[in-house]
Amino acid sequence: MSAVTPQTDPIDDYVSALAAALHGPERTKARMVAEVREGLTDAVSERTRAGLTYQHAADEAVQEFGSADELVGSWQRELTIAQARHTARAVALTIPFVIACWFLVRQAGTDQTWQLPRTAQLLAVNLAGVSAVAALLSAATLAATGTLARWLPTPDRLPLTVAWAATVASLSMAVATLALAIAAALGTNWLLLAFAGALAATSHALVAGSARSCRHCARLTVTDGRGDG
Repeated sequence: MSAVTPQTDPIDDYVSALAAALHGPERTKARMVAEVREGLTDAVSERTRAGLTYQHAADEAVQEFGSADELVGSWQRELTIAQARHTARAVALTIPFVIACWFLVRQAGTDQTWQLPRTAQLLAVNLAGVSAVAALLSAATLAATGTLARWLPTPDRLPLTVAWAATVASLSMAVATLALAIAAALGTNWLLLAFAGALAATSHALVAGSARSCRHCARLTVTDGRGDG
């Protein structure tokens, strides 16, 4: 006697496939997927009240909604923009830490006699400038994807530009952390420089992960766009 294979839930399968295909900020993604599940559940409820079985009603609702692959393109673009805003916000929020590092380095450099720590300090200051440029781009991104998006279309390459700008900023923060650690080890104001290095390391940690996710989302959006063309 052969075992009966239990039927799977079409709604669960559909939602799982959609969630696996989409990438972006978890909160935004969860909200979008929840809206899909709610819409499908309502559609199934209407059909079951009309006399259909749950399985038949779920199959019909999924077919009417469209395949998950058809939704991924437009929804992934929305998630990519959300991720770009998330990354831009992360860069903008870490700039105060970078500025704090700059002031700490300037203060620590007044009595510095070692050439290597002095060079490390100058390097950290220059890299802070790179992060400041990324912050300006981040501010422009938040404006372009926020209020201005009501009147102007968001440039297709903006998320990828933000991703790489944040990547450069995070790398500069990592190098600044190393430079400040060297300066702290060899300098006289080691405590101040160590604190500045900790701030730079924190900034790097906040930005690096978000930049990595933004690069991934941007590549997915570009790939989908090429496939549609």
